[in-house]
Amino acid sequence: MLDVSRMQEYTEPVKADLEAFDRGLADYLRGDSPLISSIARHLLRSRGKRIRPAFLFLSSRAADSFTEYSVKASLAIELIHTATLLHDDVVDESDMRRGLKTVNAQWTNLISVLMGDYLFAKAFRIMVETGSLELMHAISMATERVSVGELRQIEETGNYALSEDEYLTVIADKTASLFTVSCEAGPILTNQQKSERNRLATFGEKIGIAFQIADDLLDYVGDAETTGKEPGNDVLTGKVTLPLIYSLQKAKAKVRKEVLALLKADETEDKFQRVYEFVSDTGGIDYAYKRAADTAQQGLDAISRLHKSAYLDSLVSMVEFTTRRAS
Repeated sequence: MLDVSRMQEYTEPVKADLEAFDRGLADYLRGDSPLISSIARHLLRSRGKRIRPAFLFLSSRAADSFTEYSVKASLAIELIHTATLLHDDVVDESDMRRGLKTVNAQWTNLISVLMGDYLFAKAFRIMVETGSLELMHAISMATERVSVGELRQIEETGNYALSEDEYLTVIADKTASLFTVSCEAGPILTNQQKSERNRLATFGEKIGIAFQIADDLLDYVGDAETTGKEPGNDVLTGKVTLPLIYSLQKAKAKVRKEVLALLKADETEDKFQRVYEFVSDTGGIDYAYKRAADTAQQGLDAISRLHKSAYLDSLVSMVEFTTRRAS
């Protein structure tokens, strides 16, 4: 979970854009039925930190590619993200998100799935309003990648032979895809050269990957009061992430065999603590920290040609803040 006050500090240059985003989100979620309106009010109360809209606005402003349709682009992307969360909560059987009951817990799984479908439809309607076929194509491709990433993550649950490259592919699809399209939305809407679009897309992709590595690290080093979930949840549910992947690869055969037996065994009281000690002792946590920082720097290198501005300064601060929050 991210500190709200620090987020506000880093997004100050695009405060007006984010306020326009908030107004637009409330308008589009006003609802076509009493039930939809009730769920929409619930979602607005539990809204996230608007990370993707913030990156879209900051990157667009920094690259001189902000347009009258930038807010609509951010709304479409955020609605898609929210829809995936509604579906995730059903799959994960989650009861809480951001300190509030999930839609599936407050209502039912069926309603949560259908509300997610509604948000997907609303997002694509907003995309049409931008009049940009290229943007529609990019967001559609990103949405497809999210679905592939989600399915791959489920498929790889309990696969302790998962490689680092395979893990990175999964999180690139599941998480980085929407960061990517957020950052390339500006160049798309202003019809900039392919090279400029590619630079911003690379930036978003790398930052999204670093963001997810940092998020996965919180399962080992996070505080429940800060993150909203108990540490060890990923480990206990068979979700394989970078710290564990690295440690299993580096461990001696005997130790690796013992840890694999522990991971595959029925849950025991000290299971996570023993896995945590193994991962920490073999350098998995330190490696994941470094991998997140190195990947974030690759993203910043991609936009090194942008001219100096308050937007660029905030963008750099946002990168450091969101990808190093597990430190």
